[in-house]
Amino acid sequence: MLNLSLFTEDNRRSLLSTRDGETKLGQQVQLASAAQSIADNLSQAKTNGARFVILGIGEDIGPRANLGRGGATNAFESAMAQFLNLQSNRFLNGKQCLVLGQISTQDLQLDTNSTAEQLREQVSNLDERVIKVLSAVFESGLEPIVIGGGHNNAYGLLMAAKASFKRPLAAVNLDPHSDFRPKEGRHSGNGFSYAAASGALGYYHVLGLHELKNSETTLQQLETFGGHWHSLQQIWVRQELSLETALKQIAKQLNNTQLPVAIELDLDAITNMPSSASTAAGIPLLDALKYVNYIAKHCPSVYLHLAEAAPSCHVAGEAAGHRETGQSISELIYSYINARINAL
Repeated sequence: MLNLSLFTEDNRRSLLSTRDGETKLGQQVQLASAAQSIADNLSQAKTNGARFVILGIGEDIGPRANLGRGGATNAFESAMAQFLNLQSNRFLNGKQCLVLGQISTQDLQLDTNSTAEQLREQVSNLDERVIKVLSAVFESGLEPIVIGGGHNNAYGLLMAAKASFKRPLAAVNLDPHSDFRPKEGRHSGNGFSYAAASGALGYYHVLGLHELKNSETTLQQLETFGGHWHSLQQIWVRQELSLETALKQIAKQLNNTQLPVAIELDLDAITNMPSSASTAAGIPLLDALKYVNYIAKHCPSVYLHLAEAAPSCHVAGEAAGHRETGQSISELIYSYINARINAL
């Protein structure tokens, strides 16, 4: 049984603001029916023209298990409130998207008195749910766009993709942290090291890695695996190479693997984005959009994962956090969809 809470017609109506003479994406996107199995819903959506499945994972047990802040629980709602109210027009009509819903996590969330060990056990339980739901999506031939929760969910995504494609993935991750920390129990800082050890990760490149936010142990472990990176300081501070040059190099390396490509993005890479580890020294949102668009267009990408956004962590309050994360994630979704539709 899949632990999945469907995005319903009532959910759509509650978020949608219509206007005479305009058609919004929310009026065009496809929704799943509770009367059908998930497999049948996915198959029907594909028959009706869907190519992308938008899915949320509202949880913060992964960041908390990594001794970070909570709050990464409602990025999906923030994103849909903005995305569904964008215009349906010649650039995107919305019918290509199935808004599926969210993986259920309420029963896994633990209170603030929980130990790291307890939280890490729950992250392992969440992994199983992510793998089951995403396996169904990959098997349908649709491309998932996964929003919210900690970066721990990269592990489940990679494992599900490996099972479906029968081979490991080549992943690129825009993130100040490599998330390749030791396998000390599951949390948001070791999704990729666990995926590597499980055979789901065949190649890994980190873009925007912060030179002083990764331990020497982690860097050595990443090097031993054969991982690569371009640092934040190389591109945006010392300007030793341009973002364009870095993206061309990354795309060439990814394509040389001849593996399906996973596009990962930790929202805490973006300057002042409310997240479990927000930073003042990040990259502009426009550069994050360029990253997603370039890799999705030039590589055989199979999913987009947007992790760690935490609206409640905004310095101006939760309402401001919902606006900023919602708008940012909506733009990232469109950057991916536009690139995939126009892929070379």
